[in-house]
Amino acid sequence: MSMGSTAFYVSAHVSVGVLYAVLAWVMWRSLQAGGRGDARWFLPVLAAAHAALLASAVVDSEGIRFGFAHFLSATFLFTVLVVWAEGFLVPIRGLLVLVLPLAAVAAVLPAIFHGSQIAATSETLAFRAHIVIALAASSLFTIAAMHALLMACSLHSAGGNETALGRVLAEVPPLLAMERLLFRLIWTGFLLLTATLISGVLFSEQLFGRALRFDHKTVFTIASWVVFAGLLVGRHFFGWRGRTALRWTLVGFVMLLLAYVGSRFVLEVILHRV
Repeated sequence: MSMGSTAFYVSAHVSVGVLYAVLAWVMWRSLQAGGRGDARWFLPVLAAAHAALLASAVVDSEGIRFGFAHFLSATFLFTVLVVWAEGFLVPIRGLLVLVLPLAAVAAVLPAIFHGSQIAATSETLAFRAHIVIALAASSLFTIAAMHALLMACSLHSAGGNETALGRVLAEVPPLLAMERLLFRLIWTGFLLLTATLISGVLFSEQLFGRALRFDHKTVFTIASWVVFAGLLVGRHFFGWRGRTALRWTLVGFVMLLLAYVGSRFVLEVILHRV
């Protein structure tokens, strides 16, 4: 890639990140002013630009590149779209204001961290399906974790809308409705995570070109699955809710984050092994 095309590539990623940040600011100002209008109509256009840039970052002239930056960028692209769609069903503008700044950062990361070339098996339909399912699971658990954080803040909030946090909390559903949404997200994410694990275990040779290895990624993914399974069992049999459910949700999310993003970050950024 020439210097001119590299500069354009980086500036395009930065532009998308800036637009996400500007959109977050516009929506935040709308919340502060108590207005009902927002700029959500622009999100599909911005997400389409994000998707096009991410595709160009993953597929280059040498093949397919992927790393923690691409995974985070794709995860927050999915997250933005799901929260945007969710917003037409429930009042969730407060969550969107929290998601957009994170999407702004994630959109820029592939321009800085280029990941590594991955095996020829990455071009198979099975591998792509595996990655899409894993990204969808990660996105749903990201949204679930943000739901959990908002619920935790609501539990500790004094109840007024005068503070910045109060204005955000005023634009989310009541706690009971949030809890129902939370467990719908967790159930769907858990099913997708289960499909990811099963496909990885049974078809490792076809997907990755090697037998299954119990490395950090595998161990943390299984640990995350166990945590979410435990949460759903506790919810069904013991009626877990409130702070107990929120703690399990956040622990499971952290485990899942460490599985791929954490291990690849260490390899790519700290150990420089791409």
